[in-house]
Amino acid sequence: MTTIRIRKAEGTWTVRSGGAVLGETSNALELSEGDLDPVIYFPREDIAMAFLDRTSKTTHCPHKGDASYFSIANKSSVTENAAWSYEDPKEEVAQIKGHLAFVLSESVKVEQV
Repeated sequence: MTTIRIRKAEGTWTVRSGGAVLGETSNALELSEGDLDPVIYFPREDIAMAFLDRTSKTTHCPHKGDASYFSIANKSSVTENAAWSYEDPKEEVAQIKGHLAFVLSESVKVEQV
C-alpha cells in the first residue's frame, strides 16, 4: 500500500511560466507519495486561473482519484497539460480538493521564495 502524506508546505511558494508569475501562496500543501518526490499543491484562489485552460486529458490514480488537466497560455507560449487538479479526490486526500499542482519543465517552475 502506498503511503500518502499531506502537510502544509513551509514558507511561501510561487509558480512561474514563461517568466510570468502565475501564483504565489503561503497556503501550499506538500503531498508525499511513497518514494516519489513531494508535489506542491497551490490553492486555486492563489493562481491566476485566467492563464489556465482546461484540456480533455484526464488520468486516474488509485489512491487520489481522477485528475483533470490544464494548459498554461501566456503571451509567449502554450504549455499543454501543465497543471492538474483532483476535482473530487478520494476521502483520504480530501485536503487537495480546490488545489492545483504543476508539471515541472523548462517553462514551468515551482519555487519556495
